[in-house]
Parts: sequence; C-alpha cells; structure tokens
Amino acid sequence: MSEQLNELAELITARQPDAVRSVTVAHGELTLEVVASSLPALVRHLRDDENCRFSTLVDITAVDWPARKARFDVVYHFLSMYRNHRIRLKAAVREDQIVPSIIDIHPSANWFEREVFDMFGILFSGHPDLRRILTDYGFRGYPLRKDFPTTGYTEVRYDEALKRVVYEPVQLVQEYRQFDFMSPWEGAEYVLPGDEKPKEAAK
Repeated sequence: MSEQLNELAELITARQPDAVRSVTVAHGELTLEVVASSLPALVRHLRDDENCRFSTLVDITAVDWPARKARFDVVYHFLSMYRNHRIRLKAAVREDQIVPSIIDIHPSANWFEREVFDMFGILFSGHPDLRRILTDYGFRGYPLRKDFPTTGYTEVRYDEALKRVVYEPVQLVQEYRQFDFMSPWEGAEYVLPGDEKPKEAAK
C-alpha cells in the first residue's frame, strides 16, 4: 500500500508541481502539504485525473496553531472509490488569509466551508453563502480556536418575565474553572493505558 501511495504522490507532484510543498506517507495514509491558492486546480486534478479519481469529498476541517505565523492548517479529506485510496490535503494559512472555495468542484463543500468559518473564522473566497451554521448569527468569537475561553463570552437563558431568550455576560471567571477532580475510572482497580497520573500530581 505504501508503495502505491508513494507512486501516486510522485505522479501528483509531477503534474501539479506548483501546488505541492511536501509529501508524507504514514500509517497507510497519504498527506500532501499544499499551497492554499492552488487548491481549486489541485482538487480538480485529483477529481478528474484517471490515475486519481478522488470523486468524494469526505470532510474539510482545520487545526489551530496559535504560536505559528501561518496560524491554521485547513485540512481536506478525499476518497477515491474507483482506486480505493484516500488522500489528505493540508494548506497552512495565516489568520488574515482567504482560502479559495472548492464549491464549484465539490458542491458538498458548501456546509463544510461554512462550518470551518463558524468554528475557526477562516474565510473562503467564492463561497455563495458564507455565514454561521452551528452557532447563533450574532455569536461572538470562534469556538475551536485555542484561545477561545471554555466558558464562552455569553450565557443564554429563557427569561420568564420577558417571555423571550436573553443573552447575558458569563458570570463565571475563567481562572476559577479548575477540573482537577477524579474521573469515574480513577476509582477502579485497574488503570487503562494513558490514564496514569504523573507522579507529581499523585502526591
């Protein structure tokens, strides 16, 4: 499988040299780090080229790296049911950078791009209806950014006297939200791998 993926990566890189920055094959998966501005041409090639035929867009998401100059990775997953291959594209983008939409190539990108905009604040040029999809239209901030507070900024409740939903500032201060309590699994006689507490914390 790795040999096939390496051959596929070489073929894509040879035909789209300006789009591909680097190639990784790990755990039976092919990942291409790509130039964001080249995404539409590359995605169209992946769909139409007879050796690729990645006709199914599985997902679009993002990863936040606050300390990095190109703060976000916009991540695309595609499936070729004809070749039985999967591919991942990662495009590093700055916070002020606009990513070209791929709706013209994969109409299913519509809601995926809206979700990435809603959760991370990443803009997509050429999107016909780029607005929030999971949060309120007046929602403040982007919940999946790593600097977004776990409590959010506002509380929502139904006011019986006013007979409507009201928005109020969160009263709970962020630094007092400590979650250092025992989980239900910590009282068990066995410890699952990865659940061990550091020795300093155990004292």
